[in-house]
Amino acid sequence: MERMVVRKRPDLDIEVGLWREGKTHVCGVDEAGRGPLAGPVVAAAVILPPDLPLASDLPGLDDSKRLTSDQRGRLEAMIYRVALSVGVGQSDVAEIDTLNIRRASLLAMRRAVEALALPPSFLLIDGRDLLELCPIPARAVKGGDGISASIAAASVIAKETRDRIMRTLAEACPGYGWERNMGYPTQEHRKALRAYGVTPHHRRTFKPVAEILG
Repeated sequence: MERMVVRKRPDLDIEVGLWREGKTHVCGVDEAGRGPLAGPVVAAAVILPPDLPLASDLPGLDDSKRLTSDQRGRLEAMIYRVALSVGVGQSDVAEIDTLNIRRASLLAMRRAVEALALPPSFLLIDGRDLLELCPIPARAVKGGDGISASIAAASVIAKETRDRIMRTLAEACPGYGWERNMGYPTQEHRKALRAYGVTPHHRRTFKPVAEILG
């Protein structure tokens, strides 16, 4: 008889340890949009209240990549309602092409932290890198959006915010399918690039775009 494996969702285990150390304003930080060929990279920072009842206040919270658009939309509204503070930041296409996507992502994260109305005590950052020029104590958590509820909440806010930006850009630049592919290098997007050319919203240092500019 096969045993059913239940996947573990993000929880507050890391946050609880930090709250017990007196770090009351633990902040999760994540970004969305490192891989697309167009549009900004967007980051979010979320401070959840200590001892938040996840099951009732944020039911179904997970890494944004594992959620449907409808699920993310519902969770986004819940997160804004229960969070102590939410900050959003972004880096535009010019910064991505000048700095590279890694450094532009870290810049967007720092801007998200700076946009918080409440000073954070500690940062939990998705990935391997800590923020540059940021004096706040922090920990990088690889795969954090699937481990920490605070980071998962930030991933939902970042993804939903960026998707709205891309839907708006799709209205200004029809034909690329950004309202569906959000700027990612899908077959539809690559075909449109060859047919219609490069827009001001494309990342010129990304290979498929650079090859067309060639």
